[in-house]
Amino acid sequence: MNSLKEEKQKRAYKIFEILREEYPDARPLLNYSSPFELLIATILAAQCTDERVNGITPKLFQRFPDARSMALADTQELEQIIRPTGFFKNKAKSLKGASAYIVENLNGTLPETVDEIAMLPGVGRKTANVVAGNCFGIPAIMVDTHVKRVTQRLGLSTAKDPDTIELQLKEIISEKDQTQFSKVVNFHGRYVCQAKKPLCAGCKISPLCPYPEKTA
Repeated sequence: MNSLKEEKQKRAYKIFEILREEYPDARPLLNYSSPFELLIATILAAQCTDERVNGITPKLFQRFPDARSMALADTQELEQIIRPTGFFKNKAKSLKGASAYIVENLNGTLPETVDEIAMLPGVGRKTANVVAGNCFGIPAIMVDTHVKRVTQRLGLSTAKDPDTIELQLKEIISEKDQTQFSKVVNFHGRYVCQAKKPLCAGCKISPLCPYPEKTA
C-alpha cells in the first residue's frame, strides 16, 4: 500500500471509530419486514424522503405483499398508491419490472449478492448494496446522497459517480466494516454534515475534515 493510500485509510478509520460511537444505532430508516420490502422501499426512496416512503408502504405492501402480486399489479392502481413519492410512472415500471424478473427468472426469491440484485430491472448498485448489506450480511458500500456528500467533503472519495465512489471506498475500508461504515456516514450526513449548511461547529470529526467551506 502506498503512503498516500495508507494515510487516507488511517484517517478513514479514525473517522469511522468516532462515528461508530456517535451513532451506535445507525440503521436504515425505511420500514420493511423482508428483503423484498426493502428493495421496493429503496426504489421508491429515490429523490424522495424516507418518511414519505414509510407513509405509503403499509398500504402498498398490504395490497401487493410479494413479487408475484406486485408483478401482476394494475399499473394505474400502483401509480396512484406511490404517487406521493414522485416520479411515480417510472417507479411503477421499476417495481413491476423487478418483481416480474424475480418471479419469472428466480422462482420468486430475491437473490442475495450485490451483482445479482443490481441486474434486476430498475435497480442500481446503490439499491442492491442497501438490500444485500442490510438483509443478507454482504459487505456493502451504500453510496446514497449522504454518503456521497460526506465522503467527498472528507476527501475520502474524489469521484462524482456513485459506482466509482463505491470502488474508492472499498480500497480503504475492510469488507467486515463496509456496511456499518456506510450506515454511520449516512447518519452523519443526515444530522450533522448537511447539504446546505453543515453543522461544523458541533462536528466530532471536524479536526479530521479538510472541507474548505466549513461553517463557523
